[in-house]
Amino acid sequence: MAHTPTTDVLVTGAGPVGLSAAAELRRRGIRCRLIDRLPARLPYAKAVGIQPRTMEVWDRMGLVTAALEAAVPLRGQLLYLNGREQARIDLALPPEVPYGFCAIPQYETERLLEDYLAGLGTHIERNTELQSFTQDPDGVTAHLTTPGGGTEELRVRYLIGCDGAHSTVRKQLGLSFEGGAFPDEYMLADVETDWDVPSGYTVRSSHRTEDGTTDDLLVCVPLPGRSRYRMSMLVPPELSAPTDGAAVAHGLETTRRPDLHHIQAVVDRLAPTPTTVSDLRWSSVFRISHRIVDRYADRRVFIAGDAAHIHPPTGGQGMNTGIQDACNLAWKLALVLRGDAGPALLAGYDTERRPVGEEVVGRTVRHAAHGIQADPDDPRTQLLREAQLLVTYRDSPLPGLRPGDRAPDCPGLTTPVAGYPLRLLDLLRPHPGHVLVRWTDTPADPPPADGLPAVTVTPHPAAPGTYHDSTGAFARLYRPEGPTGFLVRPDTHLAARFPLPDTDAALTAYFTSLSAPAG
Repeated sequence: MAHTPTTDVLVTGAGPVGLSAAAELRRRGIRCRLIDRLPARLPYAKAVGIQPRTMEVWDRMGLVTAALEAAVPLRGQLLYLNGREQARIDLALPPEVPYGFCAIPQYETERLLEDYLAGLGTHIERNTELQSFTQDPDGVTAHLTTPGGGTEELRVRYLIGCDGAHSTVRKQLGLSFEGGAFPDEYMLADVETDWDVPSGYTVRSSHRTEDGTTDDLLVCVPLPGRSRYRMSMLVPPELSAPTDGAAVAHGLETTRRPDLHHIQAVVDRLAPTPTTVSDLRWSSVFRISHRIVDRYADRRVFIAGDAAHIHPPTGGQGMNTGIQDACNLAWKLALVLRGDAGPALLAGYDTERRPVGEEVVGRTVRHAAHGIQADPDDPRTQLLREAQLLVTYRDSPLPGLRPGDRAPDCPGLTTPVAGYPLRLLDLLRPHPGHVLVRWTDTPADPPPADGLPAVTVTPHPAAPGTYHDSTGAFARLYRPEGPTGFLVRPDTHLAARFPLPDTDAALTAYFTSLSAPAG
């Protein structure tokens, strides 16, 4: 049996979530290995919707330009019922939100992240699979199978399971995965059309019986390319496979593959205008379950993404939620591994992210059963929640921006030198760690002496080293109460808010709390 030098973190599963975890660790200087049992990326456009919040995360990583080049905009949704248009929903976000909704095929998302990770000196170890692991107070011992049938014993300090709905890590931890499965089977296909549906709009067309049952369904999401869509629909009887009481497996199958005529038959019944589908790139049959684990971590082992939560694809929430799981965990692990925080910080991963997973599972199940129109929230709140811009870890009911909230981007920050306005994300991007954002009328006040990166914003024309809130966006969104400090976390959520005269004491208290020993 081969032995290798110890590394800090082993990430298993090189989908978008595992790639994100490895990338966020590596850009903070943490050693990690990323393994995947598959020999190559799968050429399937499975998860395609990219939420505005994920684009913000990629902006701070420095990945967003490549993502923009690969994306097509999602401008809205057209809803049809029994052949009649019911609604046209436009995905219009507030002007200070820097990115809109878009679509990127999952294999392209994986390519972007893989290229980014390679630029940090780390590559996916393919044909390599985690077989088992044990953990003790000092680390984790993982047993791998390697290309060619070999084996390897690897000693690491932490293990992250991003290995999907059928996660080996989750099963070996013995975590519960409570939930259920939908009885229906669906077809998924990547095709071109010749219809004249407005560019950038998804289409949801269904047929409902007199008793309110949906017995026919077509959902089309735009993809990059000429009139190209990922279509999903109910499986016809000739492709159906009864479960005979067996447990329903979540995800894509590899055996039953619908042909173009199966797709065309549904399109003929439900498309808003007559169209011919062509150029079938791939197809599959899939089933949907909804489950969530009882906890996201066990000592030195963590799970993220589909390993922790699965649910209907309604609203494109799954992959985006998993990517943000990975980012939330990575910065905390990095601080602990560098000795800048205590192990108790890692308990915050489950505390913060599991409620998000519960909310997403519950919401997508409701929307799958009753439609988004049954959501009790007003349309603006619905849209912001679907965009994942309302995720918060706050524990305070007070109004205004509070610790735990997403730190919103702000346009219109100017300096006397630059001939163009900047955004807050532009100023945060170079710094992978915490950043202090200071709102002050006295720009000569010195920043903290501990070397923490600081950005100073003032309501007046900027002096050297400061940025002028020329549009008032910062004041409106952050609502400072006099000279105020805002400590922004590495995942662009707010860590602390305090009066500027209390900066040193507030920062000391915050970073001391991060160094608390494990409970």
